[in-house]
Amino acid sequence: MGSAKNTTSAQRKARIEEMRKAERARERRNRILTITASTVIVAGLVVGGVVLVRSQSDGSSTSASDSKGGSGHFVTGKDGVETWSGTLSRNHVTKTVKYPMEPPVGGNHNPVWMNCNGDVYGKAINNMNAVHSLEHGAVWVTYNSKASDADVKALEAKVKKTPYTLMSPVEDQKDPIMLSAWGKQRTVTSASDPNVDKFFSEFVQGKQTPEPGAACTNGLSQ
Repeated sequence: MGSAKNTTSAQRKARIEEMRKAERARERRNRILTITASTVIVAGLVVGGVVLVRSQSDGSSTSASDSKGGSGHFVTGKDGVETWSGTLSRNHVTKTVKYPMEPPVGGNHNPVWMNCNGDVYGKAINNMNAVHSLEHGAVWVTYNSKASDADVKALEAKVKKTPYTLMSPVEDQKDPIMLSAWGKQRTVTSASDPNVDKFFSEFVQGKQTPEPGAACTNGLSQ
């Protein structure tokens, strides 16, 4: 009888010890999980604080370099294409940028580009969004009220079938029809001017493109 009691007691002690071991193991796991979670939360707070400080710093920046599209002047080549000789900065800004040329051919610009996958806009678009499209390698066709309806319709048809192009009216430009790419610009006499095709051929995703292959869709559209 005594032997049976001893065996039962030993088994009970063994089970209790197993339960204690299991409890200690659970406690260790819980401590590890708690420490890990705390570390992640602290790290997230630190990163979030840094991002917040940076975003506040970026948002509050009012330096002249952010509000300007660049400095310099155009140099006209033998082919009639004007090349901007100065520096064209490429910062993403949300404030209004004052460009030294119209239409602009580069400089600080809005973080969102205008869709430029053969997109034709019937109203004026924001210069800051259009410049972002130029950064992606688009050619921007612009016209004012002096351009003929026939030329506008012919240019619209050409743009609509040409990826990495966009078109919109710019009333303040100096000539009726103008073509712009990043750092490049020229005037053409009409939609049938052979320089239209030449400009498209050279500057749609051309060597001047700061970000070749970047998207011309999923941006801003009227």
